[in-house]
Amino acid sequence: MDTKYEADPEKPANDEQIGDIKFHLDDAKLATSKEHGLTVLQGLKPYRKAIGWSVMLSMAVIMEGYDTTLVVDGVPSISAPWQAAVTNGAYIGEILGLQVTGYLVDWYGNKKVMTGATILMIGFIALSFFGMSLGVQLAGQILCGIPWGVYQTVTTVYAAEVMPVNLRGYLTSIPFAVQWIWPIPLILVCIFCPESPTWLVEHGRNEEAEKAVARLQSNTGVDIPAPHETVALLAQTNAFEKELTAGVGYMECFKGTNLRRTEITVGTWVAQQMCGPVLQTYAIYFFEQAGLPTAQAFNMTLGLVSVPPIFLVWADKLINPQYAIAFVGTVLSWPLINRFGRRTIYLWGMTGIVISLLLVGFISLAPVTSGSSWAIGAFLLVFTFIYDSTVGPLTYVIVPETPSSRLRHKTVVLARNAYNITCIWTGVLTPYMLNTTAWNWSAKTGFFWAGFAILCLIWAYFRIPETKGFTFSEIDVLFEEGVPARKFAAHRGEVAERIR
Repeated sequence: MDTKYEADPEKPANDEQIGDIKFHLDDAKLATSKEHGLTVLQGLKPYRKAIGWSVMLSMAVIMEGYDTTLVVDGVPSISAPWQAAVTNGAYIGEILGLQVTGYLVDWYGNKKVMTGATILMIGFIALSFFGMSLGVQLAGQILCGIPWGVYQTVTTVYAAEVMPVNLRGYLTSIPFAVQWIWPIPLILVCIFCPESPTWLVEHGRNEEAEKAVARLQSNTGVDIPAPHETVALLAQTNAFEKELTAGVGYMECFKGTNLRRTEITVGTWVAQQMCGPVLQTYAIYFFEQAGLPTAQAFNMTLGLVSVPPIFLVWADKLINPQYAIAFVGTVLSWPLINRFGRRTIYLWGMTGIVISLLLVGFISLAPVTSGSSWAIGAFLLVFTFIYDSTVGPLTYVIVPETPSSRLRHKTVVLARNAYNITCIWTGVLTPYMLNTTAWNWSAKTGFFWAGFAILCLIWAYFRIPETKGFTFSEIDVLFEEGVPARKFAAHRGEVAERIR
């Protein structure tokens, strides 16, 4: 037993028993106080190791973003049914991978599951690389989707669990920012990164959790929670959630207050897809249907119409700069999140998305001219920038913060699977909207997605809470007390006193 969690005979009223472990509630309160008093700049140095491990582990999702883009973009020689099948095959594999991840992480932890998934990915990529038929490519996409499903869960949750309160909004959105960059080797990262202290505490391995916290911190003289204080806070959170949650199975996600937390997590990820980002996937075709010449449609997709041609050549060979907008937008979202919080930016972002999509739709009602075509393209780029600086990256912040710690992996699995199912639906529907041999809606498609974006905005206004600045224990209390989503922020600064 770790002696740091033994009872202090002089403070018996402040001791808490968790299985065979005793810890001081004073340590947990001290850790909470220190986290609240830590500014962003103060947290960067002492937690630079945690930031580094989170960033490197998050690089895993690059493979999904890169590989699925290769399948979808600019392949006119593949028929629409095969294109839909190969694209959706990846989502089928992700659903399978996500579902088993909820159990595997409970049994083996983040490190081992990530390592195993990366080894499998090596073999599955070979199948896609050497496959010469569409059938083999479909099989390769389904198999590659399995480890992609693992990456989508573990990387998001890991970043949320190893970061202090004031850095969670930045690090949990990093997967969205870096998925457009070529991946680096991941296996060594998986082997040498520290296990999530939250997972270790949940499995009664508090001594190892303290060592993991120590590896995630750096001694810089900044007053941050000591490893034993951090573990005490994690143990307190785990104890509180055990009182509320009988088990850690998938069914627990739909019981009591967890049902509301599951709904918010699932709804946030579904809304990310239902507000129209699928138009970015078919950007070149969309621009052509709106009336732009093929070359200009490509340039608009690059988002670099006015830059020197030499840069366009460089960009064409290395990265589609439409996705550079995603990276820049995500980076710009960080100061916004820190200043205004999650809920405010999400609601304003969804409002901007609605307006830009409606403008695309209304412009399409006018006769097709060069000016109207360029206006449609411009507003679709505006939509892309708004999405990638608000709703897109914020989803990766809200999703891991909302569930309870004991059910975080499984709730994220349910949410991501709901997202993947939504992607299948939108992926099948959108080609019919745009194709001249089908519904031929062209830019009028903006009206369709604007309608769904309005529904998402209404839902978000009443359901998404402001979790900025709250520890996971404090979030537990707010949900347990049934605080309305619009009033979470009003309890900042005093909710910690009601935990015990």
